[in-house]
Amino acid sequence: MNLFNLRRNPPSLDDLAIADHLPSKGDNLSSECLMPSVDRPKQIFVRGQGSWLWDSDERAYLDFTQGGGANSLGHSPSALVNALAAQARSLINPGFGLHNRGMVNLAQRLCASTGSDQAYLLNSGSEACEAAIKLARKWGQRYRGGASRIIVANNGCHGRGLATISASDSSSLINRFEPQLPGFSHVPFNDLAALHAAVDARTVAIMLEPIQSEAGVIPATGHYLKGVERLCRELGILLILDEVQTGVGRCGTLLAEQSYGVRADIVVLGKGLGGGVPLAALLARGKACCFDVGELMGTHHGNALMTAAGLAVLDSVQDKTFLEHVRETGQHLRDGLTRLAHRYGHGDLRGQGLLWGLTLSDDSADAVVKAARYEGLLLNAPRPDCLRFTPALTVSRANIDEMLLRLARAFSRVRTAQLQCRKGIAV
Repeated sequence: MNLFNLRRNPPSLDDLAIADHLPSKGDNLSSECLMPSVDRPKQIFVRGQGSWLWDSDERAYLDFTQGGGANSLGHSPSALVNALAAQARSLINPGFGLHNRGMVNLAQRLCASTGSDQAYLLNSGSEACEAAIKLARKWGQRYRGGASRIIVANNGCHGRGLATISASDSSSLINRFEPQLPGFSHVPFNDLAALHAAVDARTVAIMLEPIQSEAGVIPATGHYLKGVERLCRELGILLILDEVQTGVGRCGTLLAEQSYGVRADIVVLGKGLGGGVPLAALLARGKACCFDVGELMGTHHGNALMTAAGLAVLDSVQDKTFLEHVRETGQHLRDGLTRLAHRYGHGDLRGQGLLWGLTLSDDSADAVVKAARYEGLLLNAPRPDCLRFTPALTVSRANIDEMLLRLARAFSRVRTAQLQCRKGIAV
């Protein structure tokens, strides 16, 4: 299926950059009143369905970002639309101090499906990571003589709150100007020896992502993650797995920890849990369940509308064929990207399920993203030399094949522009 006009003259990289700042013809809206945050393209998107988005000029784009993986079921899936509409007609938010049916049902479903003992529902992965840090330190006060230090990995990203920024890589563009709170130690990822050396009597937990998505989709090795779990058990400290990026079926299993054969004491979920609406969860197991009444608060946490979305997502993901589809289409995507990378001389492909990162041969990722958008394909570049692919978990093989065709054209455009630039310099 080709829903985008591809017959255009090949632009230069400068042309592609300029095109992003031209006014949209189909809409008079202006973004001037928005506070600056991320560098967004000029298109204004008005509707979506499955793996496709349409802008205000009625141009269609194949979306392989899906809100950074938040839209686990794709754009406007009927299961989610129907669940939200039905819930909105009956109850949206009774208030944080009252139970609602969705809150209780979703907590029970999450605990039963993940082997957890308690769940707390929040609005975002960042909030859930903050709550995980707070829970670990509460556990340290109760069981480890007041220990509060948490060991995290270099290049990790655990959110945008003060505590989670401190737990994330301080060299990133967002974090470098933020105040860093004490109580965190950073060590190299996939380095067990460095982890062993960092643990002391003040350490309460080790907090890791099974796959460092923002770092360019860098997976933990099986040996490393099992070694971390073993170290935590031997020393009596907590293992926290941040599965905001990897949970809810993204890696072909409900949780990435299942594919690694490990079990954390605390698990953080976000992004895909709400299918595109704000929803996250903190899961605790065993003696890590130590919060008391009044220690967690939030006006919208676990409200009826958001939990209806979470239940609809779980209903889909836990269908007996769903995760098999993720694994099969993930393999199809991997095979296609491997062929394409070889053809254009690019580097390593890393990931699992439907989360993949492709290292490019140079720092041209932003140029490829712009060229891809020109071809009607939405991609993400977490690093200057890396493309990230987080399609809907419902993506079809046909969608993947179409994406590969458009990506190949984007690679060709960038290569042509680079050659023209070099010829101009030589002249």
